[in-house]
Amino acid sequence: MDRVLNQFIVSLRGAGVPVSVSESIDAAQAMAISGYSDRQIVKSSLAATLAKSAAEKEIFDDCFERFFTFQTLARDFAAGQENNEQQQPGDMPIPGIGGMIREGDLGGIALAVRDAARSVDLQSIRYFTQRGIFTSRILQTLQLDQLDRFVADLYRQGGAGAAAARQMEQGRDALIDMVRRFVEEQYEIYARESTERIIERYLWDVRLTELEERHYDRMHFLIRKLVKRMNERYSRRRRRAKRGALDFKQTLRANMHHGGLLFETRWKKKRMNRPDVVILCDVSRSMSTVVRFCLLMLYGLNEVVARVRSFVFCSSLLEVSHIFETCPIAEAVERLRTGEGLDIHMGRTDYGSAFWDFTNRHLDAVTGKTTVIILGDARSNYGDPADELLKKIAERCRRLIWLNPETPPMWGSGDSEMKRYMRLCDVVMECSTLRHLERLVRVLVRIP
Repeated sequence: MDRVLNQFIVSLRGAGVPVSVSESIDAAQAMAISGYSDRQIVKSSLAATLAKSAAEKEIFDDCFERFFTFQTLARDFAAGQENNEQQQPGDMPIPGIGGMIREGDLGGIALAVRDAARSVDLQSIRYFTQRGIFTSRILQTLQLDQLDRFVADLYRQGGAGAAAARQMEQGRDALIDMVRRFVEEQYEIYARESTERIIERYLWDVRLTELEERHYDRMHFLIRKLVKRMNERYSRRRRRAKRGALDFKQTLRANMHHGGLLFETRWKKKRMNRPDVVILCDVSRSMSTVVRFCLLMLYGLNEVVARVRSFVFCSSLLEVSHIFETCPIAEAVERLRTGEGLDIHMGRTDYGSAFWDFTNRHLDAVTGKTTVIILGDARSNYGDPADELLKKIAERCRRLIWLNPETPPMWGSGDSEMKRYMRLCDVVMECSTLRHLERLVRVLVRIP
């Protein structure tokens, strides 16, 4: 395969476009027909063979513009020089790339930088800490140390030699800046996917209460991926449940009219756990971020959860299920965060008052098939914990799950009533990261 095309495919894969071997062969055949003379034809041909979805086409356009930018190097070098009038350094031979700098050969300099980058395998760059290493390697390949010694010799000559040395030094500095920018650009091309993976690994384990707002969109994307994976996994279990283990009694009964020959089979059906969920969320300031992502995940689990009824509380309790029924999930979660149009008192957190409101107004939402989830830190500002009301909810529901964003050593400290509440719960979990939310899904459907 053509070397340039192979490197471009490597850059696409590094940016997150999965290019198969067959697609690479199709691209090579397209290039054999069209050639590289017309930039637009090259772009259209490669896009038709390598980019499949709208998202991949967007990545492809960005990679193409970054990869096929030969003239950018020359412009970077020219911009780094104050003028193009070079003083002649006499008859001294100029080593390495110095002759191109003296002559102002921008195209030659760009080709030399690309050849040096290829020789040091710049396309293998994956981490931002490697940028300085590859910059040094390229400059060594360009024999910049010889050019430095040559410039020092010119300075020692004095007069015209010193003036030429200053011009050469200016060109040298422009070359270093050009190489540094070129490495930065290649890093953006080849290392994008590695950078994304590093950020994703960080977001899986970062505490949601400490998450910066600039990462919200990426966290939403990760939750959508998690929800999709869990929905698909649950669907596979449900399809397998249609077959299950052989039911011998039913099979023999169904084949009696065949004289005992087993022409028809009957299978035992495994009952799947697809629970109704009632969730009570503490939406005080310390809990808002955790509530945001937990609700975003729960309402996306349409294959895992049969139905969700949601309530929020701070000083009082309010049902907000209708918001999720009338608005997109992301918009509904944002309304909960801002409190827009919600008749709820956002004062001191009072768990006793919230439990009283729920048991007196909404207890009919809980049946023997309901899983009740309470998402809160159990800090009731030294008010009445009303654990007898929580006991009434626990006796009525199928399972009571408490999710606490604080670490277990903090439970029961200060105004926390967690140790009093946890005796009444079936499951108590720390819920402060995306990985904890994944565990919650497994608990809900008991995925092994």
